[in-house]
Amino acid sequence: MELIFATGNKGKLREAEEILGRGYRILSPEEAGVSAEVEETGKTFKENSLLKALHLYGLTGKDCFADDSGLEVDALGGAPGIYSARYAAMPFKSFPADPRDLVELPGTPDHIFSANIDKLLAELERLDAFEGKARFRCVATLMLGGEPHFFEGAVEGRIARQRSGNGGFGYDPVFIPDAYPDRTIAEIPEDAKNAISHRGVALRRMAAWLHANYLKP
Repeated sequence: MELIFATGNKGKLREAEEILGRGYRILSPEEAGVSAEVEETGKTFKENSLLKALHLYGLTGKDCFADDSGLEVDALGGAPGIYSARYAAMPFKSFPADPRDLVELPGTPDHIFSANIDKLLAELERLDAFEGKARFRCVATLMLGGEPHFFEGAVEGRIARQRSGNGGFGYDPVFIPDAYPDRTIAEIPEDAKNAISHRGVALRRMAAWLHANYLKP
């Protein structure tokens, strides 16, 4: 089965391919000849996930899926949340913040996420809140024949005081999952990460639903 995934992030594409496994061909928007870029104006992960999936389906008319995900830290009132990829660009007067307050950040995605992590660690240091609860949350929206179907996943943990590990991407070097209390996500093998990750949980639920309801023999 061929599905277009509304992301240009190679790490996400690789993760989706490994989780969905045989029987699925996952295409990027670029491979499908379109751009999945769309302004994320939703106020929740579900709203943004649906917005991206509808945009991609409207461009291609083909089965596709999108996800929106991020890091929620209880001590920060749920921040960065839906602004996880842009946290360093937000002058956090309050949370949730107004997207119109965003400032432009120069550099590659890796540089921007490094700045996001710097901001996160500085905020938690200021509050002395490193032992508090945090989680990665994901909502995936699957578009089949124009109908949306939603799948959610989360992984609980806490934030490390400093980066550790070279695997993964985004906030992985500072997120310690409850399942591996002495290691960050960036320090565990990729297959172990996929087994517990928020996106992994959501995509496995999506794959199980497809197998049960769409790919019946």
